[in-house]
Amino acid sequence: MTYNLHFNMAKKKQLIIPIFIPQEGCPHQCVFCNQSKITGKEKLPDANEVSDTVSAYLKTWKGSGRKEIAFYGGSFTGLDKNIQEGFLSIAYGFINDGLIDSIRISTRPDYITYEGLLLLKKYKVETIELGVQSMSDEVLRLSGRGHKAKDTTLAVMLLKKHGFKAGLQIMPGLPGDTSDTILFTAAKAAELQPDFVRIYPTLVIRDTPLEKMYLSGSYNPWSLTEMTDICKKLVSLFNDKKIPIIRLGLQPTEILEKSILAGPYHQSFRELVDKGVITSL
Repeated sequence: MTYNLHFNMAKKKQLIIPIFIPQEGCPHQCVFCNQSKITGKEKLPDANEVSDTVSAYLKTWKGSGRKEIAFYGGSFTGLDKNIQEGFLSIAYGFINDGLIDSIRISTRPDYITYEGLLLLKKYKVETIELGVQSMSDEVLRLSGRGHKAKDTTLAVMLLKKHGFKAGLQIMPGLPGDTSDTILFTAAKAAELQPDFVRIYPTLVIRDTPLEKMYLSGSYNPWSLTEMTDICKKLVSLFNDKKIPIIRLGLQPTEILEKSILAGPYHQSFRELVDKGVITSL
């Protein structure tokens, strides 16, 4: 699972157009995952929806920087090849028309293959984001991820070998996480020298296995203060390594906020980390 992002266009002068493919391409049930609650989308968009979304963004954007179509939400490379090509061909049409510069996708570390990358190269995909979540095998096991830390290492090596930009998404506060495992995850992620990272503190979302764990008392979410403190250390670590953090905390939406049962959520989480203080909610 991966979460959505829209770059701050005023600052970045870059347009990223999100196309959500929730809960598709992935047979696993991670304990934290309910894509329809997080993205507000419950099914794959059809060709017209994709084209209309891209056109709407292009009509309203006034910037002059690079423009990118991003397939977020599910594990893109886990989709049927024909479905992948269907989405990519629509996006590539905008590239051929000179309206879009590139494509990015999000997927799982264990869904990166040489053959799959050849397909993505064909359609000018430049950036691939990996839902890493943790570099602790025990945390991954307890979270139902279905892959191990070595899969992330191998995936990033393959992406770099074939000229893709690699982004890593991590989720501090998963079941089994401690300050030590979170710092270990960040250190191992930094060693892979990704082009950027996202940090999404773990939240208890309704209608997920994590909700049941929380209600049964087998999972205790981190407090906002605890998560802010550990994320300050993560920011310092990635800053020292010159690795950009392009998102820290979930993008606030009405659907998301109604779906959060517990956990360290704040609409301005990055601001809290940057300031190092907790403001009233």
